[in-house]
Formats: sequence, structure tokens, C-alpha cells
Amino acid sequence: MLSDLDTAIDRHSEAAFRFLADLVSAPSTVGSEQAALEVFAGELESLGLEIERLPFPNEQLDDSRAGISPRVDTSVERYQVVARTPGEGELSLLLNGHIDVVPATATARWTSDPFEPRRADGRLYGRGTGDMKGGFAIGALALRALRDVAPDLFAGRRLGFFAAIEEECTGNGTLYAVANQGVVAPEVVLLEPTDLGLLIGGVGVLWIDIDVVGVSSHAFEADAEGNAVELAMRLVESLRDWTAGLVADFPPSLHLHDDHPYNVNLGTIAAGDWNSTSPSVATLGLRIGYPTQWTAQRAESEVRARISELTGAGTAYPAEPVVRLSGFRATGYEIDTDAPLVSDLMAAHADAHGAQPELYTLGSTTDARTYLRDFGIPAVCYGAVAHGMHGVDESVELQSIVDGARTLARFLLKRFSDEEVTA
Repeated sequence: MLSDLDTAIDRHSEAAFRFLADLVSAPSTVGSEQAALEVFAGELESLGLEIERLPFPNEQLDDSRAGISPRVDTSVERYQVVARTPGEGELSLLLNGHIDVVPATATARWTSDPFEPRRADGRLYGRGTGDMKGGFAIGALALRALRDVAPDLFAGRRLGFFAAIEEECTGNGTLYAVANQGVVAPEVVLLEPTDLGLLIGGVGVLWIDIDVVGVSSHAFEADAEGNAVELAMRLVESLRDWTAGLVADFPPSLHLHDDHPYNVNLGTIAAGDWNSTSPSVATLGLRIGYPTQWTAQRAESEVRARISELTGAGTAYPAEPVVRLSGFRATGYEIDTDAPLVSDLMAAHADAHGAQPELYTLGSTTDARTYLRDFGIPAVCYGAVAHGMHGVDESVELQSIVDGARTLARFLLKRFSDEEVTA
């Protein structure tokens, strides 16, 4: 059967690549996810799955675990999509992917339009190809091949495939679906880009906006202390020094091979209104990594205390900055490597590729934390080989979609088949 399965995956690979191209052609930044969700729904419906559109509130969630929702100016009802194999009863396994992508505003730096997929050198280029619309292609390819070789595989137990929104900024899409709409299963595989390894954990992540106050003055006095932008940059560097020092007291996972797990990223900055005037306020958007040992509440408290210490009385700052939460309040997470979900995925990968996959954690986060930390549900990430995620000329290796589908299809056979699977 496995030989027939691989043949079916090869046969349907071009269809999977076309599906991925269609997803990329439907821009899905926050608030504009509907077109891509409909592409996903159409593909899964063509595979015989039942589609449900799940309303999602365009407001802050009334849930202490939620991130701070972005302001989305839209008159269109927001929703998410879950596809389920036909039948009665609860799901036995859930596949998860996020349909939202980060913006691609620096279009002049791209080789081609970020939302017009371009195929070259064995890759597909475009925003979201790697992070993580390629994961949807892996899932669809595995299911299409399984329909050919094991058409009754899901007759006794049900599989779900969930397309989430807001993974890139809050994680509220997955949280709301589990907590309020019952989209859940005993185990979850998230088809994030992992270079065909198993991503088993990540650090905590906090988003904040900071208004750094300076002293406005004419440019002829610019050498004096008080320029808000310069004070802001000094604060960012001080925060980086602080988070770097956290490693000694709060060591990261042994599976994280990174000397700087708790990164501070300056994502946005707005300041000034005139070249010959020193700006009085600089507003920064920061992403701060923090230890898995902390709760989101402790992370916020620690960050606020550090900023107060760095900018309080006796410093160069004329006033203490205003700090606002602005997105992620994500705790760190890590699944036990002895979990059956992990061992069975490893075995499926080894069977498909002749070698064990790498197990690792990252200095970032995924929606796996919601399942693990908030609901105690085993969850792990496995997916394609991506390049330039969140950057210019983002791409995914097309062969890795085929390779990922080989692993996923074998894993699903083991999970859902009542008979021993043979070559």
C-alpha cells in the first residue's frame, strides 16, 4: 500500500501546487482572510470533507488567555473554517493551519509581486508560500492520495482540518475555536514550516507598544539630550541587554540551539513631523521573547518594571514611557518527546525518508501553545522547507511539500487504519 500511496502523492503533486498558488493569490493579511479561506474550503470540499464556517468576533475576546486583538476596519463578517470527514461523533485528530499572513509592503524589493505566485528553481515564491500556506498544500496532497489508496480510511473515525486566523498576531483564532466552538481533538498536528523536522516548543512572546517621550526642539539644539527617537533606540538596546541576561537564570529548552532565545524585535516606529525639529514622541512596536517558565502576566510585569527602571528618575528620559499591550500574550510551551504523537510522527517520517527527523524548539511561538498550555492537548508542528519567512521573496521548496505529504499520509494511515500497513 505504501508504494501505491507514494505513487498517488506524485500523481497529485501538481494539483497541490496549483492549490498553493491559488491560496497565495488570495492575499490574507489580518482582516482580509475571507478569499483565502474560501479557496481552502473549496479544495477540502472537493476531497469530500464537510465544511463549516465559524463566526469570529471582530472585537477583543473576553478571555484572560487571549492576545490583544488588532483593530480591523471591515464591514465583512469575519470567520474561520473547519473541514471534517463525514460521519458522526467527535474528531479523533485535528490538522491545524493558519490562513493569515504578514504584510508585504516593501513590494519594490521583491523580484515579483508578493501575491502573484512565481515558480522557479524548484520553489514557489510569494507571501505566505512558506508561512504557512505550504502546509495546507501538504495536508490536501496527503488526503487526496489517501482517498485513492484507502477510500474508507476515515469511515470509523473522523479527521478535522482547521484554517485559523490571527495566528500571526494574537493566536485568538485557535483559542476561540477551541474554547467557544468545540473545534478540538485528542491530538493536533500543525502544518507549520519546520524543514521536515518536528517543532516541539517555543518561547513566550509579548507584543507591546511604547510611547517614548523626548524634548522637542529646533535642530540647532539637536546635539542636546532629549530626541525621542534616540532615547527610544537607547531603550531598545537596554531591553536587549536585559533579555540576553535572562538566559542564565531561565535556561531555554535543551532542544533550542540558539544563543539568543529571548529576542527583542523593533518591528515598527513612528516619530517626528519635520526634519528640522527634534521629535517629542517616538512610538515603538516591540516583540519581546521571554522564558517558558513565566506566565504572560509575569512577562508583562517584568517588562513594565524594567522599562520603569531604565527610564525613571535620574535618567535621561524626561518622562516615563507609556506602555500598552498590543498583540501576543503567548506563553512558552514544549511537548514531551515521549508523547505518542511525537513518536508516531517521527516513525512516519523515518519510514518515508529513511532517517529520523530533527526535534527542536524555536525562539518564537505557534498555535501549538494554545492546545498544550491552555487545554492540555498534545500538539506538534511538522511541515515544509521555507525560505525568507516574513521577508522579501519568501518561498517554499515544492519537493518538501511532496516529502511532507509522504510523512503525513503514513501518519494518518497509522492513526486511522484498523489493519497493519504494509509496503
